Amino acid sequence: MQSSFVDINTIEELHKLYDSPPPKHPLVSFLQLQQISRNNFPEKETAFRLGFYAVYLKQLKGSMGYGRSHYDFDQGALVFTAPGQAVSTQRYISYDDGWGLFFHPDLLYRTELGKKMHGYSFFQYDANEALHVSEDEKKTLRNCADNIAQEYSQNIDKHSQELIVNNIELLLNYCNRFYDRQFFTRSKPSQDIVQQFESLLLDYFSKDSLIEDGLPDVKYFASRLNLSADYLSDLLNRYTGKTTLEHIHLQLVDKAKSLLWSTEKNISEIAFELGFEHPSHFTKIFKNKTGKSPSDYRHQN
Repeated sequence: MQSSFVDINTIEELHKLYDSPPPKHPLVSFLQLQQISRNNFPEKETAFRLGFYAVYLKQLKGSMGYGRSHYDFDQGALVFTAPGQAVSTQRYISYDDGWGLFFHPDLLYRTELGKKMHGYSFFQYDANEALHVSEDEKKTLRNCADNIAQEYSQNIDKHSQELIVNNIELLLNYCNRFYDRQFFTRSKPSQDIVQQFESLLLDYFSKDSLIEDGLPDVKYFASRLNLSADYLSDLLNRYTGKTTLEHIHLQLVDKAKSLLWSTEKNISEIAFELGFEHPSHFTKIFKNKTGKSPSDYRHQN
């Protein structure tokens, strides 16, 4: 496990790492990955912690890891990182093509995009959960990035921030569209993940260890599937219309119904058996999913 990190807090520090000329704008930069120098990188693989958002288009040939699977979709892959996330890389690596768009949170201060950044969940995905883009999609994103670079490269005026931020938002909205496409065009691997999740969920609730183990959380299933929690929830939501947490709660309610039907245990005992420390929490979830309290449900069935 990586024991130390190199913090890159500003766009200027990033340019120094890449041995690039000083940035033309202190809060945003667009760089061609195959043109940067990696001479300032440590010899060994190092984890860099960026203080800003990054969108990388990495052009590779051959297969590429994505969760547990590999795909031969080699037109390009986009990787997203949010401020504070660590990115591991090696000094000796090359790309056939690629670029990086970097923008600091301060650029988004008091903008509508700043309020919406949490909605772009792909910034929370694991590094191997890349967005694979076709040649046409790559051109669309490159046009957005070129517009950003063109805007910050000319004389800055009162319209500059708005136009730069608008083009960043346009690029991110295209990424949302392309991620939706990916979930469906890669339907077989995605469906396999859904089936694996459903199997894990059923297996967990079929055991008599909820009292000791407690209720499973989203991270538990995501880690078992080698995915991030956000990616798993997005995938499930697109294929089933429900998030991971909703699936967990529905399975919980199904088991609760069985206990209410088949035993004389009181509500507190059932809640405890299902892994709840507080019966009121169990009652709240049950009522939210069924419209009835556990007691009312038992008496009406």
